[in-house]
Amino acid sequence: MLYNFEYPEKLKIAYIGAGEHSIRNILPTFQYAPIELVALADHNTERGLAVARMFGARRFYPNHKALLAKETELDAAMIVVGPDEEGRPRYPELAAETLTAGLHTWIDAPPCLSASQVSTFTNACIKRHKYLAVGFRRRFSPGYAKAAELLEQEALGQINSYSFRFPLRMPDAPQRRTEEGMAPFLPFTSVMALLLNLFGEAEGVSYVRNERTGATAMQMLHRNGVVGSLQLTVGQSTSAPQERLEITGTGHSLFVDGGVRVALYRTDSSLNPQEQGRQDSFVRGGEDDAPLFWEPRHDALEPATHHIALSGYLGSVKVFAERLLADEPPKYGTLVDVLHVMTVIDRIRKAKERDWTII
Repeated sequence: MLYNFEYPEKLKIAYIGAGEHSIRNILPTFQYAPIELVALADHNTERGLAVARMFGARRFYPNHKALLAKETELDAAMIVVGPDEEGRPRYPELAAETLTAGLHTWIDAPPCLSASQVSTFTNACIKRHKYLAVGFRRRFSPGYAKAAELLEQEALGQINSYSFRFPLRMPDAPQRRTEEGMAPFLPFTSVMALLLNLFGEAEGVSYVRNERTGATAMQMLHRNGVVGSLQLTVGQSTSAPQERLEITGTGHSLFVDGGVRVALYRTDSSLNPQEQGRQDSFVRGGEDDAPLFWEPRHDALEPATHHIALSGYLGSVKVFAERLLADEPPKYGTLVDVLHVMTVIDRIRKAKERDWTII
């Protein structure tokens, strides 16, 4: 990994938004990414100026329109802002402006409210031949990245099923009837983007909901035949891993806890069914059969153990900049990904509980 100052070429960017999320999770990634922070804009002038100084932005603007009007030597824009008063993401309108200004654009998730808004991104990209990437960070979390690598290597054999646990409340039926009512459910976009990356496009979905708490059990079928079970929890312990993924293959099982701890349980070929009930040791088999574990070493004091790396934000920002500098389009969080993810959200919103809904 290179430090920012070691890159021979850097992407000149404008950054819109200087809230706490940006300060904690996005702007610190620039230490290890080929990015030159040319200008920063935020409606809170006092905070924006402080953040601009903190992260070395050359210039500050009190709003993004002034920035886009004045800055003419930029390569890309990054937008990290909260939703409006009704919970609707503000990215479609803002990204349309930066793309129309001739800037490749990276936005945080969730990207929009529904699939119908994806055309706003698409039209702006086509108009100026620019790219949009959404920071679906989980794909770049080291634990999930390792899972994707093992799946690509077919280390689990044929994938049969998976289960995923995530703390998220499904809105009540009256809320689900409107796009705005589903806004609290939009964190699911990042989860769905991960499932899309690991298992391919979804074909159908069904769910049942606890009317008292909003906890939901969801079943999903992917076009390649993989089936998945999603447990959207309400009230789980805050000291437990926030999320857990289990993938079942042919004789192998893979667990990812919190996106950072990976356990691969391989088939024990030394196990003789005739010895069942007569084993004298739990230490069986050889190195080729033993479970494998990967987890961060926090005592190593390496960039890999920083929360910006573990969360996936570092990878998302770094890959976005590196691909643009190599004159290549974004590979993840593309418009195709966004359209599929938002289509799934729309189908869930309109689906009747217990019915099977085709995506």
